[in-house]
Amino acid sequence: MKIDILTLFPEMFVSPFNASIIKRARERNLIEINTINIRDYSRNKHHTVDDTPFGGGAGMVMMPEPLFECFDHLKEMHGGQLGRVIMMCPQGQPFTQEYAKELAREEHLVLVCGHYEGIDERVRENLITDEISIGDYVLTGGELPAMVVVDAVSRMIPGVLGEAASAEEDSFYHGLLEYPHYTKPREYRGLAVPDILLSGHHENIRRWRRRQSLLRTLERRPELLKGVELSKEDKKVLRELLELLQGLEL
Repeated sequence: MKIDILTLFPEMFVSPFNASIIKRARERNLIEINTINIRDYSRNKHHTVDDTPFGGGAGMVMMPEPLFECFDHLKEMHGGQLGRVIMMCPQGQPFTQEYAKELAREEHLVLVCGHYEGIDERVRENLITDEISIGDYVLTGGELPAMVVVDAVSRMIPGVLGEAASAEEDSFYHGLLEYPHYTKPREYRGLAVPDILLSGHHENIRRWRRRQSLLRTLERRPELLKGVELSKEDKKVLRELLELLQGLEL
């Protein structure tokens, strides 16, 4: 997958994308990430990319010209065609695991990082295919959300994590929160690992983990259960857990 990131601050991406899993994925050519400085496409000598809004109001707005010029260059680089063009925006569609899996099936993504009070609406109307929000809060720019999107999408690309099961067992991959994990030592400061995980009985371990996943989701994010396809076994476990929790409340 190729990912082009349009930003006013390309230096922000150097450290995050040159460490850990994403670094290894880039070295293995599983993903290609390019940062493009929007200021390079400004036509004035000061490389200005923003101006005051028509109609008045506080703050500055990113001008259309540098972004349109930048997209013209991108199209030349990619043979006239671009993939999904995504703007990081608090008004956008909430970013979810399903959205990440959908984007991971694309060959090319273009991420646009806004700043100031926003981007000229002509850019949004003519160049953008998607708008993504990573949460109901305001950040200083689109760079951090772009990093989040790249990280989440990269994990879904085959080979990036080494084992497909690693991604599939993550929280939210199947709509539920992940079960608890333990490693050595078996006991630490009087705190022991659950016996079932040491039993070697794979089916019992699977059932325990599924139960724990359902319990965590029920306790912490019950709204997620509405969007999950549950088996008969899951529904039975949920009924038992609900009865247990209701009994504890009495």
